[in-house]
Amino acid sequence: MEHKTNPWYSLEGKTVWVIGAAGYLGSPITEALDGLCKKVICSELEGRAAALIADKKLTRTVAHNLNATDLGPLAGEVEKIMAEHGVPDGLVYMVAAGSAGKRLEDLPIETFQKTMDAALTPAFLVCRAVAEKMKARGSGSIVIFSSMYGVVSPDPRIYRWSMTPNPIDYGTTKAAILQMSRYFAVHYGPSGVRFNAITPGPFPNPTIKKTQPEFIQELNKKTPLNRVGINHEIVGPTLFLLTDSASFVTGHNLVVDGGWTAW
Repeated sequence: MEHKTNPWYSLEGKTVWVIGAAGYLGSPITEALDGLCKKVICSELEGRAAALIADKKLTRTVAHNLNATDLGPLAGEVEKIMAEHGVPDGLVYMVAAGSAGKRLEDLPIETFQKTMDAALTPAFLVCRAVAEKMKARGSGSIVIFSSMYGVVSPDPRIYRWSMTPNPIDYGTTKAAILQMSRYFAVHYGPSGVRFNAITPGPFPNPTIKKTQPEFIQELNKKTPLNRVGINHEIVGPTLFLLTDSASFVTGHNLVVDGGWTAW
């Protein structure tokens, strides 16, 4: 029997969990999901999820305080949320684990290791825990966020004005996230669970746009579209991967970078 697909925007009756939901990129994704899903679980650092819900007047979104970089209680928190709200139909993992912001030659080994521990191990723990529950059900879609600097190195020539180039510990974790997503896709694919990555390009937040106009001009020139991204432009690609419109898409890295990595 031919499979009937829903339109790309159809998430009716679905529950989607967004971890890192109240940041510059996470906020428009959470807001869009609130209008499309049965329930959205918004997980963020303490107070941030509730503030987003109040600010955007979200009606189908539930706030949960979660520090996804604190490995100790993380497994228990993940199980607690799933016990309360059920196994989600979709998971968006977009935690900004950050980095030390050090230049390569100044980066202590211990600090490099700390970034690895904060960015990679929690991502593995959360995604595997949710995927295992989805596996038992036989369906689910997980979307994990990487970065263009997990694909290419930053161009040090555009980091002027005493700016530090995007740090090596950050880019290294984002490259590892891409490979992790491929492993997950292959492992869980036979169980009907899809696993894809999104790689955003230059999406500087409003503060950077305001305080670093010269840097923004340099970023603009690095994309064939000659501009940086606006946060709402990440929503469509994310929704696509979550829905049945992408039912035959897994193990994919969807690059949303204005063409940055094309040349």
